[in-house]
Amino acid sequence: MTLSTLDMTIFVIYILGLLFVAYWVSREEQGHQKDTNEYFLAGNSLPWWAIGASLIAANISAEQIIGMSGSGYAIGLGIASYEWMAALTLMLVGKYFLPIFLKRKIYTMPQFLQQRFDNRVRTTLAMFWLAVYVFVNLTAVLWLGALAVNALTGIDLFWSMALLALFSVSYSLYGGLKAVAFTDILQVVLLVFGGLFMSYLALEMIGQGQGILAGFSTLLEKAPEKFDMILSPENPHYVSLPGLSVLIGGMWIMNLSYWGFNQYIIQRALAAKSLAEAQKGIAFAAFLKLLMPLIVVLPGIAAVLILPDLAKPDQAYPQLMALMPSGLKGLIFAALVAAILSSLASMTNSVATLFTMDLYAQVKPNQSQQHYVLVGRVASLTALVIALFTAKPLLGDFDQAFQYIQEFTGFFTPGIVVLFFLGMFWRRTTANGALAAAVGSAVFSGLFYWFWPELPFMDRVGLVFLLCLGLAVLASLLTPTKVQAGSVDLADIDFSTSKGFNASMVLVVLILVLFYSVWW
Repeated sequence: MTLSTLDMTIFVIYILGLLFVAYWVSREEQGHQKDTNEYFLAGNSLPWWAIGASLIAANISAEQIIGMSGSGYAIGLGIASYEWMAALTLMLVGKYFLPIFLKRKIYTMPQFLQQRFDNRVRTTLAMFWLAVYVFVNLTAVLWLGALAVNALTGIDLFWSMALLALFSVSYSLYGGLKAVAFTDILQVVLLVFGGLFMSYLALEMIGQGQGILAGFSTLLEKAPEKFDMILSPENPHYVSLPGLSVLIGGMWIMNLSYWGFNQYIIQRALAAKSLAEAQKGIAFAAFLKLLMPLIVVLPGIAAVLILPDLAKPDQAYPQLMALMPSGLKGLIFAALVAAILSSLASMTNSVATLFTMDLYAQVKPNQSQQHYVLVGRVASLTALVIALFTAKPLLGDFDQAFQYIQEFTGFFTPGIVVLFFLGMFWRRTTANGALAAAVGSAVFSGLFYWFWPELPFMDRVGLVFLLCLGLAVLASLLTPTKVQAGSVDLADIDFSTSKGFNASMVLVVLILVLFYSVWW
C-alpha cells in the first residue's frame, strides 16, 4: 500500500464531506416525497454555476483522467483536441440547441424524438443509449478508476470497482440529480486543484529543482514530438488523430453528439432555472474545458520522461500518483475518486431517467410519481451491478481505453447527429428518415470498418455522417407529406443570446486560435 495515514485521512474527510453535502441538499420537508421532476431534473432549480460544474464533473472521470493521460503518454498533446474543440462545441450547443430543447420542456433526448418523430425512434434511441451507458461508459469509469485505486492501495480490482460503485450510490440513489449536481461543485474544485497539483509536481520533478518552467522546457526539448497538435500521415498515431480532421472533420460529429444529444450531459442544462441560466452554465463549462488538458493530458506527457518504460500507457497517471509526496498524494487521490464518483452518479441517474421515462412509463403509464422514482432507483442500482461484472471482460485487454470508447461510439454517433440536426432544423424530415439515419450509421460504419480498416475512425465518422445525411434526406423526400406534424417551428424559437454569452464565444474562439497557432 502506498497511501500513508495522512493520505487516507484526507480521503476519508473528502468522502464524509461529500455525503454531508449530498444529504443536506437532498433533504425534504417531513412527509414530502420526490416526484419525477425533482428526482430526474432537480425540480428545474439548477443555477448556472451548478450546471457548469456538473457538466465538467460528469464529463471528466476515470476514462478522461486516466485514459487521456494514457493517450497523452502514447500520442501527445494532439489528444487535447477533444477538450479544446469541445469548448467551442459547448457554445454552439448553448446558442442553437438548448433553446429548442427547453422550449419543448423535455426530460430526455428520446422524449424529444417522440415529439418530433414517433415512438419507434424514441424507443430505438433509448435502448441504444442505455446499452452504451452500461456497457461502455459505466464499465470504462469503473475499470479505469479501479486501476488507480489498485495502484495506490493494493485493493483487488474487483473490490476497488465495488467500493467505487458503493460510494456513488450512497448519495446519488437517494438524492437524484439535485444531489449529483450540487456535490459536483465540490468534486470540480477538488478535481481542478488536485489535477493542477499533479501537473505542477510532475514538471517540478522533470525540472530537478529549477522550477516548473525549466521542467516544461526540458519536456519540450526531450519530447518535441509529443507537442504536435495536428499529426502528419507519417505519425504512428495518425489513425487516431488524422491531421486536419480534428478541426474540420469527424471530431465535430463526435463532439456535437456528446455535448448536444447525450442524455447524461445535457440533462444538467434541461434542469436549469431558465434558458439564460443554462447558457451561462454552458459558457462556464466551456472555459473549464480549455483548462482540462493541463489536468488530464500534461501529466501523461510528463510521464514519458519520468516513467519511460511503462507496460501500458494507461498506467501513466496511477504510477505518477504513486510518486507524489504524502498528503498531496491523498489530495490527488481524492480528486481522482471525486471525478469517478461524479461520473458514476451522473450516468446512473441518466440511466434511471431513460429507462423510467422512455421505456417503463410507456409500458406502465399512469403510475404514481413515487412509483416511477422507485423504478428509477432500481434501474440505477441494476445498471451499476451489470457494469461491475462486465467491466474486466470488456476492457481488460485494451491499452488505451479512451480510444476504445471513441472507436465504439463512433459507429453510432453520425446517425444520431443527423437525425437530431435534421429533426431540429428541417421540418420536412420524417420518422422513416430518422430511422434510416440511425440504422445506416451502424451499417455504413461496419462496412468501412471491415472493408477499409486503414481508414482513420475520425474520417470514417465524417464520411458516415455525410452518407446518413443523404439517406435521411432521401427517405424523407419519398414521403408525400411536406411538413411533419411534430416539426420544430424555428420562428417560435428565440436564438438571441446575452452580450456576456456572445463575448464568451468570441473569447473561446480567440483562445483556440492562439493554442493551435502555437502548437501547430
